[in-house]
Amino acid sequence: MFENDILIYAAMGMGALSVGVIIYVILDPYLSGANKAEKRQKELVGGGLKKLESREGPSEARRRQQVSDTMKEIEEKSRKREKVTMRLRLQRAGLEGVPPKSFYLFSAIAGVVLSFTLVVVGAPIYVAPLGLLVGSVGLPRYVLSYLTTRRQKAFMAEFVNAIDIIVRGVKAGLPFNDCMQIITTEIGEPVRSEFLNVVEQQRIGVPVEQAMQKLFERVPLQEVNFFCIVVTIQLSVGGNISEALMNLANVLRDRHKLRAKVQAVSMEAKASAGIIGALPLVVMGAVTFTSPEYMSLLFTHPTGHMILIGSALVMLTGVLVMRWMINFKI
Repeated sequence: MFENDILIYAAMGMGALSVGVIIYVILDPYLSGANKAEKRQKELVGGGLKKLESREGPSEARRRQQVSDTMKEIEEKSRKREKVTMRLRLQRAGLEGVPPKSFYLFSAIAGVVLSFTLVVVGAPIYVAPLGLLVGSVGLPRYVLSYLTTRRQKAFMAEFVNAIDIIVRGVKAGLPFNDCMQIITTEIGEPVRSEFLNVVEQQRIGVPVEQAMQKLFERVPLQEVNFFCIVVTIQLSVGGNISEALMNLANVLRDRHKLRAKVQAVSMEAKASAGIIGALPLVVMGAVTFTSPEYMSLLFTHPTGHMILIGSALVMLTGVLVMRWMINFKI
């Protein structure tokens, strides 16, 4: 009977969480102003050509219109991007040599081992499916996400230097492809391997636009997207690519400084959130250590189990809300 009550309360909690997520997804574009921004952008693009012709001349207006059309094509292709496969996830994590079948096999083995370990240590039998789910789905994907984040941070540490190499090379009179080749020998990993993939694709005849799109798929960062857009526009429409990339490098450096400043300013809030989130667990552990009989009802009585489940859901909600409030995206 108690197990059924746990399942009912868990289902109610998951249902409430799902309803909240759906409401957030529906209302987020209106609350964040995304719809207004998109509408304004369409108005500016739609009536911009005639104004440019009257102000800057037909040639400059046509060039700007070509840039705008190129931007539209890039945006449409990014929206039509295929679903992220497991092979692409492994590439983003730097595990190109690991086949997806091997990853799925490792996930299944991890789930079985964790489930068997829980049963051996004396956990209730209904906990075994939960251990199987966590070990086969949650833990491997958490490790994959951690490796991806670490690789992206290492990429950003050398990415601006790679752009500087292209800028200096183009100013010295070298072709763009030769500058890319220099990056594959002078810059460390993972920038070296990613640009080496771009160079090898160009050698077999892949257009620059597709090579840059593949680069952004493997390293899905805003900075990389900026770089791909600048290179695609400058090589297809024409212009001073060295100046454009130099401006991009300056922007990326400013973004890095701003991100570091925001992290430094928000450390106090993060520390407070960590203390507030850990305080109930610390108090519970202290009371259990000093007065075990006072806390034993929570672990032995069915009502105590329900209180623990409700408290865990409330704590999880509070931690997620605090994380959302202090997680600044720049």
